Amino acid sequence: LLAIVRAMTSSPSTIWGGRFSASPSALLQQINASIGFDKRFAAQDIQGSQAHATMLAQQGIITAADNTAIQQGLSQIAQEIADGVFTFDESLEDIHMNVETRLFTLVGEPAKRLHTARSRNDQVATDFRLWVRTAIESVEEQLTRLQKALLAKAETYSETIMPGFTHLQPAQPITFGHHLLAYVEMFGRDKSRFQDCRKRLNECPLGAAALAGTPFPIDRNQTANALGFNNPCRNSLDAVSARDFAAEFLSCASITMVHLSRFAEEIVLWCTPQFNFISLSDAYTTGSSIMPQKRNPDAAELIRGKTGRVFGDLTALLTLMKGLPLAYSKDLQEDKEPVFDGYDSLSVCLAVMTGMVDDMTANSEAMLAAAQKGYLTATDLADWLVRTLNMPFRDAHHITGTLVKMAETQGVQLHELSLEQMQGVEPRITAEVLSVLTLEASVNSRQSLGGTAPTRVKQAITAALATLGS
Repeated sequence: LLAIVRAMTSSPSTIWGGRFSASPSALLQQINASIGFDKRFAAQDIQGSQAHATMLAQQGIITAADNTAIQQGLSQIAQEIADGVFTFDESLEDIHMNVETRLFTLVGEPAKRLHTARSRNDQVATDFRLWVRTAIESVEEQLTRLQKALLAKAETYSETIMPGFTHLQPAQPITFGHHLLAYVEMFGRDKSRFQDCRKRLNECPLGAAALAGTPFPIDRNQTANALGFNNPCRNSLDAVSARDFAAEFLSCASITMVHLSRFAEEIVLWCTPQFNFISLSDAYTTGSSIMPQKRNPDAAELIRGKTGRVFGDLTALLTLMKGLPLAYSKDLQEDKEPVFDGYDSLSVCLAVMTGMVDDMTANSEAMLAAAQKGYLTATDLADWLVRTLNMPFRDAHHITGTLVKMAETQGVQLHELSLEQMQGVEPRITAEVLSVLTLEASVNSRQSLGGTAPTRVKQAITAALATLGS
């Protein structure tokens, strides 16, 4: 027994060292150790081990007394980690060996029975799925908070008129509330993608062992249920080698970052003096080391910048996986850091964006002034010609273009043209046309489903809040 204790606690090779006569080199230990990052799996590793030990005892593979000792030891380790007093040892390679070695110190012989009918291959795959599942739940909560912040701001500015753009050129008048609701929709789809990812990953690898299953009479349904999975993975090779769930998570994160980055870009534009559409407080802006007048929207710029970082995480994982044969290869040790980094980047960006939305104040006067430039009601004029004069839209489009050119030449807006000037282009135009050329009339007329009319915006906010509440 003393020899076993020495073997369990002396050199890093002895956990698996029966085949070996010497310890690995310092360089191999350096590249081989993953405890520096996979200690983030500590809670999931202990959770999986507790479920595994309980199943082993119920199947008669280990004794009830051994299970009791294992459960008590694992609970103590979990508390030590939570309290920050657990010592992570790089010489023990990974989180699995760190926990198992500490468990042996605490409970002795029963600890050596815990690894029966499993491998580090199915153990890490289980830990990873549990971790990503928790990360998805956290991201969903953050996306919901961001949606609620956008809805609150959209309600405040449901009647605030601003120019809507295509090609970054003034196109038609919309409301700021309507613009913000577009991002509510985007982030809602992002959330549904993460939910779909969670459904697909929610199968349990535990019990697949190294790659071929195990001869022990284990109950994989029991451990899957205990860990909250829908069912066990159906193929042991796939169970230990699949990382598509991690790639899908990073894919969902990348798409979400695209949406965050697009919004961040608009915030950067809106904060410029040229737009002056919104302002951010000192909490989300910084100054310049040389130009005292500057107020820089650094928070938005950093979100925009971190988007490329998350793309890189996804690319790194896909590149890692593309050439790996089944089943497990040590390359898979490199699968975790991109996922951790992608989650960390996404999480902080969601939090910062939510804070900026709460913080931003719209400059309604500047938005209105911008909407009064660029002939934004031209489409309303064309629509009036179609509705009132029963004119084909292409003819109406041509007449409106002629009137826009006339107004542009004279340096006036459409509604500033005289009725006589308009009738010179189309004699049937009446004074009624002036009623559709105001920005308010244009916005209020957009009553179609999903339109920018304030009444529609308020209905959309109510419906979205009800969906989030449910």
